[in-house]
Amino acid sequence: MSRQRVILGIDTSNYTTSVALISTDGELIANIKEPLPVKAGERGLRQSDAVFAHIKNIPLCMDRLKEYLPDREICAVGVSDKPRNQEGSYMPCFLSGVASARSIATTLGVPLYTFSHQCGHIMAALFSSGRMDLCEKTFAAFHISGGTTEFVRITPDENGFHAELIGGTKDLNAGQIIDRIGVYMGLSFPCGAQMERLALSYTGKPRKVKASLDGTYVNLSGLENLALKLYGETNDAPLVSRYVFDYISASIAGMSEAYLSEFG
Repeated sequence: MSRQRVILGIDTSNYTTSVALISTDGELIANIKEPLPVKAGERGLRQSDAVFAHIKNIPLCMDRLKEYLPDREICAVGVSDKPRNQEGSYMPCFLSGVASARSIATTLGVPLYTFSHQCGHIMAALFSSGRMDLCEKTFAAFHISGGTTEFVRITPDENGFHAELIGGTKDLNAGQIIDRIGVYMGLSFPCGAQMERLALSYTGKPRKVKASLDGTYVNLSGLENLALKLYGETNDAPLVSRYVFDYISASIAGMSEAYLSEFG
């Protein structure tokens, strides 16, 4: 019986080591993630610490991956090598993944493909939503995380996507706000999943929000002050979490409406 041909993917972002296997016909076989450790009370990692953590995590992830490898043949390796598809885009943590991917590809004698971390997020969104048809079209996408809040217009190119920045934050990132407020309320970093659970547990009347928008751009720094003030007045973590997510949601909706007005 012939062995199933699969592609190995590696991503070493600022807070998670990820490895995955996908078949050449699009079946996701394995998706393994290992978070990078962050000390209690801290709101992030230095790049040197992130690189060191990835070096320790990658073998652990590969050990978990090996159970999926019998009767399968790795025919290519893909890896994220930079944050964005822009000249000068660089972050040391991606070097950990590139070194591992290049070593594996060279040893196996298979092609190595490099992509930006942002393009990986966009492709993952298309794959999981069943909209791979958009790979051949122009569309808009949000990339919202601890280090990024960008609104981009996507066109296909030889590297997968070209991402043109058309909007996003003018100051703090959405994930930064969530983590700063979460740590202030005593949650452990990263705080997104914990604050989401708190927000969903809130059963009271939500507070009104008014996002600070300028077309397809938004200012989020004011949200931190508003949320901290609300927590100081109420000591209500579910209420504050709901308020933060409502504010970010209103910002995304407002940027989307501005995009539709400009581009149709």
